[in-house]
Formats: sequence, structure tokens, C-alpha cells
Amino acid sequence: MYLAANGRPDAPPRTPGAGRRVPSAVLALGAVSLVTDVSSEMVTAVLPLYLVLGLGLTPLQFGFLDGMFNGATALVRLLGGRLADRRGHHKRVAGAGYLLSALSRLGLLLAGGATAGIAAALAADRLGKGIRTAPRDALISLSGPPETLGRSFGVHRAMDTTGALLGPLAAFAVLWATADAYDAVFAVSFCTGLLGVLLLVLYVPAAPAATAVPGPARPPRTAALRDPAFRRVLYASALLGATTIGDAFLYLLLLRGLDLPPALFALLPLGAAAVYLLLAVPAGRFADRSGRRPAFLLGHGALLCAYAVLLAPVSWPTLVAVLALLGIFYAGTDGVLMALAAPALPAQGRAGGLALLQTGQALARLLGAAGFGAAWTLWGQRPALWAAALVLAGALVAASRILPAAPPTAPEAS
Repeated sequence: MYLAANGRPDAPPRTPGAGRRVPSAVLALGAVSLVTDVSSEMVTAVLPLYLVLGLGLTPLQFGFLDGMFNGATALVRLLGGRLADRRGHHKRVAGAGYLLSALSRLGLLLAGGATAGIAAALAADRLGKGIRTAPRDALISLSGPPETLGRSFGVHRAMDTTGALLGPLAAFAVLWATADAYDAVFAVSFCTGLLGVLLLVLYVPAAPAATAVPGPARPPRTAALRDPAFRRVLYASALLGATTIGDAFLYLLLLRGLDLPPALFALLPLGAAAVYLLLAVPAGRFADRSGRRPAFLLGHGALLCAYAVLLAPVSWPTLVAVLALLGIFYAGTDGVLMALAAPALPAQGRAGGLALLQTGQALARLLGAAGFGAAWTLWGQRPALWAAALVLAGALVAASRILPAAPPTAPEAS
């Protein structure tokens, strides 16, 4: 079995003299994501109020629109990854996705309350998000040495989460200043989104040095699946994703257990996001030093602990513990998964491979959430949560055997 220089089987070998600084391209992409998330979350925070209270849509209509477009985002990632791998146009494709999302805010502004126009704007936003995700993550993975990928993704995710936290605050500040003028929120969001596109154009390099490896201009669609290490990561992430019941259910359990006002439901994710923000970089560094495989499994172990905590009588310490464990879960899995899988993919096919991984995980989580919802309806919340905990525990044991013990590395180009 391969042993890294630090003696751990899953830690990538460290390049002698490798710098501790995060690559400038990663910081630039983090700034782009921060600004874009401020723009995006401004709209996300007020959209339910605007559509349901302002325009009179029923919760069922809003849920249908939001769920349909969120599901489509997972599939569009495959298109974005494939387009980015054509001659290494990662920045160009990511930029198109960021621009499309920014223009969707203008679409909301111009829709004038028409349901068709709002649906088209939402579709454009989800399309842009789906297109840009895999090329952006490929750019991160290609911008620095493999042994620092955990830290690079951790820094990016921390900056991204900062934007997600600032967005709702900015939205409600605009509403307060303009006496609930939703159009003002959409206008500010549009301008902020354009700023993110401008940062991408000016400060993100078009082609990281790692993409200059000779190889086919158009890798086959199955290139990623040919690597056994990548397949193991894909299967393990999909298995664990299928046992994830969805954050909204956990928040709903907390809300019911503490008998909180429904208005506080939207504030619960902020607690988990704050923990994620604090731990994203330390978790990335831990993954680089101690191995991304154990970090990824430990992250899901934190999620299992959250399920276990909710099986006890719910109290205020329960709420704090669950939000903290959710933040640990995302810190140990989101960027760490990309850092674990990226070295197994050649530079010419990296965006497509990461898109396949992200899509598989997203669809598996969709199935997991639907399964838990069905179990809750048929058995009640407590038996359903017991079942979810037991299934996740079994999936963790299976994933520990499926994931490659040695760090995956991409085959050299011929």
C-alpha cells in the first residue's frame, strides 16, 4: 500500500518546498463566489415573501417552481463540465454561468409580477449555477499543488459561505431602507452579480498551469469512470448522499421540538452556516495533513451524531448541538470531497468528472430526502429518524470499505 511522506496512507505526498500560501487564483475565485453569493442570497431570502405574500402564489406553486429548478441544476452541471473540458475553457464557461445568474436578477426586475417571466428568471438563475459549478471547482483544483487542495477548497468554501451569510442581511437592509420595495432588492442584486462577473474577468487566470498537460482536446465522456479510484469515490459519495435526509427536515424537527415560531425557521440555517464558515479552512488543512478519506468519513460521522442528538428530547442545547454538527458535516465533506476526487482526474477531463460526482451526489441526496419524507409520513418522525440513523451508520461502514485507501492520482497523459 502506498504510504505518504508523513506516514499516513491517505495523505498526498508533499512537494518539497511547497508554499503555505493559498494560490491567488483560488482567492480570486473565492472573492467571485463571495460577491455572487451575496447577490444570490439577497434574492433567495426575499423570494418566498415576494411570491407568496406579494404576488399571491400558493406555497404549493412556489414549492413546485423551486423544487423543479433545483433538481434541474444538478443535471445542468454535466453540461457545464463537458463544455469546460473542450480545449480547457474553464474560465469562459464559468463566466457564462455567473453572467447568466446575474442577468436573471434583471429578469425578475423586468418580469413585473408575471408568473411566466418569474419562472424564466428562476430557470436562468439555476441554469447559470449549474453551468458554473464544475468549471469553477476544476479551476480551483488546477490552480495549486495537489497536496494543498483541501486548504484551497476550504478557503474558497469559507469565502462562499461568507457571501451566503451577508446576502440575507443585505436584502433586509435594502427592504428596510426602501419600505419593502422588492424591485430595489432585485436591482441591487443585479449590480452585485455583475461585480462578481467583473472580478472573474479581471483577476481569475484563464488557464492554470496544470491545464497545459498534453492530451486529447476532447476527452471521452466515460474517461472519469475508467479510473477505479474515482469510481470508488463516486460510489461512496452517492451511497452516503442517499442516506442524507436533508437539512430542512432537521430544522423542522428542531422547530417542532422546541415549539418555535415558524418565522424563526429561516434563521436556523444561519447557525450551521456560521459553524461551516469557521471550520471550512481548518477542515481543509486537516484533510491535507491527515488524509481526505478520514476527513470525509468523519464529516458524515458528525451528521450521524446530529441524528442521534435529535432522537433525545429536544432542548435548547439540542438546537446548538445539531447546528454545530451540521456545520462540521459540511466543513468535512463539501470541499474535502472535491479535493479527494480531483487528483484522480486528468486535467483535460477534470470539470466533467467533478460535474459527474456533484450530479450523482445531488441526485442521491434528492432520493434520500424523498425517502425520509415518505418514511415520516408512513411511520411518524421518530421511527423515520431511527431508520435514517441506522441506514447512515451502515452506509458509513460500507463507504469506509469502498473509498480508496491511497490518495487517487490521475494517469499521466500520453
